Amino acid sequence: MRFPQRTTTGYADRRHAGRVLAQRLGGLELVDPVVLGLARGGVPVAAEVARALGAPLRVCVARKIGAPSQPELAVGAVTAEGPASFDEQLVRSFGLDEQTLQAACERERAEARRRERLYQRGEPLSLAGRDVVLVDDGLATGATARAAVRMLRESGPRSVVLAVPVGSPDSVAALRAEADVVVCVLQPVGFAAVGQWYRDFRPTTDEEIRDVLAESD
Repeated sequence: MRFPQRTTTGYADRRHAGRVLAQRLGGLELVDPVVLGLARGGVPVAAEVARALGAPLRVCVARKIGAPSQPELAVGAVTAEGPASFDEQLVRSFGLDEQTLQAACERERAEARRRERLYQRGEPLSLAGRDVVLVDDGLATGATARAAVRMLRESGPRSVVLAVPVGSPDSVAALRAEADVVVCVLQPVGFAAVGQWYRDFRPTTDEEIRDVLAESD
């Protein structure tokens, strides 16, 4: 399932991006959908999607494993449970292996568990047999999205839809092998960073996430 690229210079903020993304998702026939925002930045985007779809909103936590010399560059990612997911090409290019990254994986997995407890509201929703829409504010390497999609598969959803307002064309193409549907509004040639496509890209805080979840109740 493919969608035409929207012509625009970017988004005012994450909420604006979510409204644009929701319009693109409106044509999908979703069965009992649930929307999951990737913490932290994906949650405000996901809130607009959930509102438009009339679907419940929850938070999904995945933590990137940064390269030792470039911590902002994700060579892999972990979720609260399950094995880590790595970009094998990047891992090799930095002369790393999974054993070398084990301590970082355990540290980030512990943080993922902490955040899951922090963001939990009520009883966990069953995803079995439902269409799950996983939303982030953008795809750079796609490491955290890949880890999250693989974790969600374990819950037996009917399908996993990965939806983002902007992403690297290479990462979008790679994630099509992981999710059932990938919806990406902007795939700029020469993509460098997610933040360059937002006029306001301030970090999302835990307090903001709690406020967004309270609004969606």
